[in-house]
Amino acid sequence: MDKVDAMRLFARIVERRSFTRAAQDLELPRSTVTEVVKKLEARLGVRLLERTTRQVRPTLDGEAYYQRCLAILAEIEEAEAAFTGARPAGLLRVDVHGTLARHFMLPGLPGFLERYPDIQLRIGEGDRYVDLVREGVDCVLRVGKPTDSSMIGRRIAVLDEGTYASPAYLERHGVPTSPDDLKDHAMIGFVSSASGSVIPLEFQVDGALRQLALPHAVSVAGAEMYVSLARLGMGLIQVPRYRAQEDLARGSLVEVLASHPPSPSPVYVLYPQNRQLSPRVRVFIDWISAEFAARLPAAT
Repeated sequence: MDKVDAMRLFARIVERRSFTRAAQDLELPRSTVTEVVKKLEARLGVRLLERTTRQVRPTLDGEAYYQRCLAILAEIEEAEAAFTGARPAGLLRVDVHGTLARHFMLPGLPGFLERYPDIQLRIGEGDRYVDLVREGVDCVLRVGKPTDSSMIGRRIAVLDEGTYASPAYLERHGVPTSPDDLKDHAMIGFVSSASGSVIPLEFQVDGALRQLALPHAVSVAGAEMYVSLARLGMGLIQVPRYRAQEDLARGSLVEVLASHPPSPSPVYVLYPQNRQLSPRVRVFIDWISAEFAARLPAAT
C-alpha cells in the first residue's frame, strides 16, 4: 500500500474509531489494516493511535497527522479531477429524514445516478443527531437552523409551515379564528431530537412570534406518527405545507389559522468543518439544492 492509500486508511480509522469498521468501509482485510498502521507508526517514529477494548482514538500526534492527511488527500482528489476530467466517483454516505427523502430526493434520484454512474450512494434515514465524523457519514439533510459549531451548514431551501387538524377534531373543539381561541384546544406533542422537550406551537401575531404550549395527551418523536395522530383527531399539529398537501386534497386534514402561520423552517445540508468537500459530495449538494428548488413551488 502506497503512502497516499495509507493516509486514506488512517483517516478512515480515526473517523470510524475502529479498525474493523474502517476495513469494512474500504473493503480490506482486518489484518491488512493492522499491518499498515504498524508500518506507518514505525516510519513516522510516533504512536498515532490509542487502542482500547471499546474504540480506537488518535493520540495528539495522531490528531495532527490526521488533519494533515485530510488536507493532502483533498488536494490530490481536486488535482486529479481537474487534470484528468474524472467524473465524481466512490461511496457517498448521506443521512436524511425519510419524509424529506420521499418528497424531494427519491423522485429525481435515478437521474442523479444516471448522470454520475461512478457514485455509490448509501442513504441513512432518521432525525436523530448524527456524528458525521464518527459514523463515517459525508453529509446530512436536516430541517432547522444548525446548532453544532463543528459542522458547516449550507441552506438549500425554506419550507413554509401551517397548522392542521382533522375535520372530526374541529367538529368537537370548534374552528379557531385566532390564537386566542385555543384555550380549550389540544395539540399533539412533537419531541425535539435536540432538546428532548415538546416543541410549542408557533403563531405570527401582529408581526411577532407567539408560542403556545397546549395540553397534549400524546407526544411523539416521528413525523409520520405525528401526522397520523392528527388524522385520528388527537389534536393540532404544525408541519411544512408540502407534508400536508395530500391530506388537504383528501379532506383528512384541514388548515386553520392560515393568517397566523408558524415561522418557516430552513433546510440545511451539513458536513464536517474540517473536511474539504470531495467532488462527489459537492455534486450531490448542488443536485439536491436544485431538486428542492424545482419541487417546492408546486408544494407551496
